[in-house]
Amino acid sequence: MTAAQENLDNPTATLLSDHFELQRKHYMDAPNPSYDERKQDLKNLKRMISENVDAIMDAISADYGNRSRHETQFAEIISVTDGVQDVIKHLKKWMKVQKRHVDFQMFPGAKNRVIPQPLGVVGMIVPWNFPINLSFMPLAAAFAAGNRAMVKMSENSIHLTRLLMELSPKYFAEDKLRFFEETGGVGIEFSKIPFDLIIFTGSGQTGKSVMASAAQNLTPVVLELGGKAPAVIDPNYDLEKAVGRIMFVKQFNAGQICTNVDYVFVHESQRDEFVAHATAYAAKHCPDIEHTDYTSLIDDRSMQRISDTLEDARDKGATIVNLCGDQQPNFETRKFPMTAVMDTTPDMTIRNRETFGPLLMVMTYTDHQEVVDYVNSKDRPLALYPFTNDRKLQDMYIERVMSGGVTVNDALFHVAQHDIPFGGVGASGMGHYHGREGFETFSKMRPIFYQAGFSAMQLLRPPYGKFATRVFDFLVKFKG
Repeated sequence: MTAAQENLDNPTATLLSDHFELQRKHYMDAPNPSYDERKQDLKNLKRMISENVDAIMDAISADYGNRSRHETQFAEIISVTDGVQDVIKHLKKWMKVQKRHVDFQMFPGAKNRVIPQPLGVVGMIVPWNFPINLSFMPLAAAFAAGNRAMVKMSENSIHLTRLLMELSPKYFAEDKLRFFEETGGVGIEFSKIPFDLIIFTGSGQTGKSVMASAAQNLTPVVLELGGKAPAVIDPNYDLEKAVGRIMFVKQFNAGQICTNVDYVFVHESQRDEFVAHATAYAAKHCPDIEHTDYTSLIDDRSMQRISDTLEDARDKGATIVNLCGDQQPNFETRKFPMTAVMDTTPDMTIRNRETFGPLLMVMTYTDHQEVVDYVNSKDRPLALYPFTNDRKLQDMYIERVMSGGVTVNDALFHVAQHDIPFGGVGASGMGHYHGREGFETFSKMRPIFYQAGFSAMQLLRPPYGKFATRVFDFLVKFKG
């Protein structure tokens, strides 16, 4: 059966394929949008958020059951509009043709240039945890680079997806941008489309499937995955400060962040003090997990997964501390108290899977090398968080533990920086976006060589005579 025949039997595949062909045609008709066009696209992207803030926040909260309004404002609205504005600020410079060095001895009078050009039509597969941030920031990079985009949202973002599908045509023609709802196999078919680039954010297992599908079309991929991101606290660092910063990130979005602190290494002499500070933090900042400031877990499956992970640890001998006192998990509202899990063993689920929730595994160490050896024995994490004022110790962790990104003396905030790239390494992902690297990821940085009117190479054509021999012998010695 041909691909065309398969599409006739699959309306979802037909819808996606037809829309891809529409965007592809418009790209071919106008493959290199001007600076003014790109700037206007970015302004429209920003307007789409800023003119619909309340509707966006309400939709996200409806998808969660309850999403802290302040957390949505910080992570989805402020960060994104500021990020888009930063792209606008630097766009003209990024678009400039780059001059590159030419080997004058071999090619006198010639020129080298690198010209950023749009790839074409890009596909984006967006998760539910930060659906605006993780769609609009890649879109900003894609539009800055002059591309068109198709965006597949998560099945857990149904209210927001329908809102974006309603809003998008008011700001963009469908040949520039279209959002797709996850209904009956859209995700499976989406990664089969021969996009010029696919960016996927989600689990490692799904990322492998997306990459396998993309490989059938030799479509390049940017994968933003996850993993178990560690923090380590130097015993000479202010412990209360470190705990406050880690617990803020752990409570944020109920821990449902791919770059969250998954586990923390505390010096064995400070374990009890760490727990005391964490409990005090929770009592002050999360006195009532039923409050709207404390975000719900996204769905019943996530609630059950977190509960099962905790029970698995308890059954196998871990020490469990409910940092929120006597507040208990509420399956109806999907609120789960922040919980410390200690004395873990290698066979426990919490040691082997990303937590993606308000559980914090606390491990102890006596020597910094223990931390390095443990982290390096696992998949490379998406983030690393060393807490120390010792510059040599900071450098040691950065040099000896490879991760996607690093925040020193805090957690998460390297992701919020507009002028440094965001991305994973190894099992935590591949490729980057944000800032100039995002523009380049979504561009073909096209190398162009301009030959001079006179080319010395015409004197070095076969049959090779004495002159060619002398020239090549000289260049071998000169270049050596």
